[in-house]
Amino acid sequence: MDYLQIQGLSHLGGEVIISGAKNAALPLIAMTLLAKNNVTITNIPDVKDIKTLLKLLEHLGATFTHDEHSVNINTSHIIHTKATYEIVKTMRASILVLGPLLAREGHCEVSLPGGCAIGQRPIDLHLKALEMMGAKITIHGGYVYAEAKDGLKGAHIIFDKITVTGTANIIMAAALAHGKTTITNAAREPEVVQLCEVLRNSGVNIEGVGTSELVIYGSDRRLLEISPFEIIPDRIEAGTYLCAAAITKDTLTLEKVRPDHLESVIGKLEEMGFSFDTSTDSITIHPTEVIKPVSIVTQEYPAFPTDMQAQFMALCTQAEGTSIIEERLFENRFMHVSELQRLGADIKLNAKLATITGTTELNGADVMATDLRASSALVLAGLIANGTTRVHRIYHLDRGYEKLESKLKSIGADIERLSE
Repeated sequence: MDYLQIQGLSHLGGEVIISGAKNAALPLIAMTLLAKNNVTITNIPDVKDIKTLLKLLEHLGATFTHDEHSVNINTSHIIHTKATYEIVKTMRASILVLGPLLAREGHCEVSLPGGCAIGQRPIDLHLKALEMMGAKITIHGGYVYAEAKDGLKGAHIIFDKITVTGTANIIMAAALAHGKTTITNAAREPEVVQLCEVLRNSGVNIEGVGTSELVIYGSDRRLLEISPFEIIPDRIEAGTYLCAAAITKDTLTLEKVRPDHLESVIGKLEEMGFSFDTSTDSITIHPTEVIKPVSIVTQEYPAFPTDMQAQFMALCTQAEGTSIIEERLFENRFMHVSELQRLGADIKLNAKLATITGTTELNGADVMATDLRASSALVLAGLIANGTTRVHRIYHLDRGYEKLESKLKSIGADIERLSE
């Protein structure tokens, strides 16, 4: 099993190119189930989750060619409608095939995705919405059995809580449905916006893109002609590299990035004393002599993202004073706290609140990644810790960060991937 070994007290500098967004690519790959043509997608990140979803589509009957950063997918000959447990168990986002597969074929079987390390992510909102669109849903033997023989019908869906994956699933289902579907309390994340934009460019009439209320006029089960498109930059990867430069107090430039997708992250870094130069597709962060403490509450976009909480916690260990982080979205997303404490961090937990007292001198140790974003927080802490830090179980990192150690090494970090 691989691990990362980091020699601390590194200084970073230069430029890093941001990869395509995994969380945008996954629903857009699932969306190819709605297409009647070969679909070419570029700026695909080279990460494990992408390969897992392509494997699932291949099992369903799709064919594809895939190089490092692009994929061409043909779903014209779907031969199976069952997403098996063996594939779904390795990646919860596999549930994204439920909406488009049901809308297209009129029936499907999709394994329940099971547990998640960071907390509960039930799919009941997905299933309730599909039932409102006329689907008959049963659950048996760990599988969702969904049927809509005559196709899905437009409905007014009101999500009880904001769900990014649920919104994406219903958008795709509605694209082939009969009539008009309205989604109220829809997720507004850039990844959801891109899904809507690609579908709209493919002839689906969608109103309210970027707002919490979407209106989608279905195609009456007619498959779509989908033109080539490019995945948007990964705002979480970008935010992680901004935190890397911030924690080492260095100047760093990010290329191929969307600053408008990072306003809440940049805003918190500015509160902490950092300054920025931005253009339409680049961000340069400049260091501050004194890192100020900050208060953060994680919420749905456009508020501060839960996927940046762990990285900011590592940064807050170097702030002069007490920082507070409140995690409102996932009940188990503080599992990295005990690992940061192994490095010397002064962090106290009280339910959903973490209190971080700095400035703390960190010292290298063996630590264990518990989820994708927690992994990156441990890497950031290792950059400024005295001595050697070894981050184990980095298969979590490989799910969502493309060549993290190579990119960090190119900007000055002393980091290498080793096997144990």
